[in-house]
Amino acid sequence: MRTQRQVVDYSLQKRAVLRELLAGRVGTYDVCDASPYLKNAARFHGEPTDRRCPICRSENLTLVHYIYGDELRQSAGQARTLTELPVLAMTLREFQVFVVEVCLGCDWNHLVEQYLLGRDGLTGDSDGTDEQSVAAAEGAGWRRREAQR
Repeated sequence: MRTQRQVVDYSLQKRAVLRELLAGRVGTYDVCDASPYLKNAARFHGEPTDRRCPICRSENLTLVHYIYGDELRQSAGQARTLTELPVLAMTLREFQVFVVEVCLGCDWNHLVEQYLLGRDGLTGDSDGTDEQSVAAAEGAGWRRREAQR
């Protein structure tokens, strides 16, 4: 997506969890603990992938995209499909997306990545200083005109 920024990839953390599991330091029940809400979100809002589950190796993984942000109000924390994200990115200033992979067979789940979306990414400036500088310039022009009178 064009406005995707501040991407955090959790693949190293996933590898560490799988290494701990294979070494026997962590049990399968510790890592295969998807809640019923997460599994329902994967069924109804998830994006299927071609990647096999690293635990059971019998099911393909499903990606679930959760959105959070101040402008979302009651919609914060909801799962959204991948096709809904660009529409939201063009209507909202900024919101965070968390991508979770889920196996519907064995309940494996892991946070895959996190990133920001929104209109602020189009200007290249996420703190609104462009808008502030425009407002300050307009204010300075108004003060100049008042001083000339």
